Amino acid sequence: MTATSQPDQLNLQTVAGRNPAARNSPKGWRKILQLWDRVALYMPLLMMAALASGTYWLLRNTPTFSAPEVTKEVSHEADYFMENFSIKSFGKDGNLQSEVAGKQAQHFPDTDMLEIDEARIRSVNVERQLTTATANRAYSNGDGSEVQLTGNARVVREASRNAEGKDMPKLEFQGEFLHVFLNEERVQSHKPVLLIRGTDQFSGNVFTYSNLDQVAVLTGRVRGILMPKSPAAASGARVSPSQ
Repeated sequence: MTATSQPDQLNLQTVAGRNPAARNSPKGWRKILQLWDRVALYMPLLMMAALASGTYWLLRNTPTFSAPEVTKEVSHEADYFMENFSIKSFGKDGNLQSEVAGKQAQHFPDTDMLEIDEARIRSVNVERQLTTATANRAYSNGDGSEVQLTGNARVVREASRNAEGKDMPKLEFQGEFLHVFLNEERVQSHKPVLLIRGTDQFSGNVFTYSNLDQVAVLTGRVRGILMPKSPAAASGARVSPSQ
């Protein structure tokens, strides 16, 4: 008998000592040996199963630490382009509020700006007064409420009649740069501007105009040409020169 069988022999002797029938019966010893052999045969499988169960439990209960999300920087690259386009917006009553058109446009997501080549813009206020704007290039914000015109910039408010029934002469602004605020009906520029009201002309180095109060302010080197007209035709925006 080999050394590895000695514990079996001791166990058998112990069992046989407790059970006189097994001690006096060789058949009883054979049954015990066969039972032990079967247990010893499946012992590695039982140990592997226990180890696998422990490993699975550890994986399920071990806390995980996710790496912080890295915020992706938005680069100044256009995300879409348009050619020979026209974008119109309408009010709740179905009337046209504004229209932006151009030869080509590209949108930049980091600034939410739309850059337009050969821009053409139309806007209609609540009094149905039409204002148009053109420029070699225009920069519009996301909702189209603010537009910067550069290169041969021109803004024209067509002749109309206000709510009081007063005739409003045609009003025109020309310059290399005009900043238009459509919702506020305001135009301004830090560069020289030519203002034409009916047959009158004014120019200045810095310019601000509000259509709500019908006041235009020119500062810097201001010059004006006033054409004679009848008192009945005298109406429209007031020009306020300031030094």
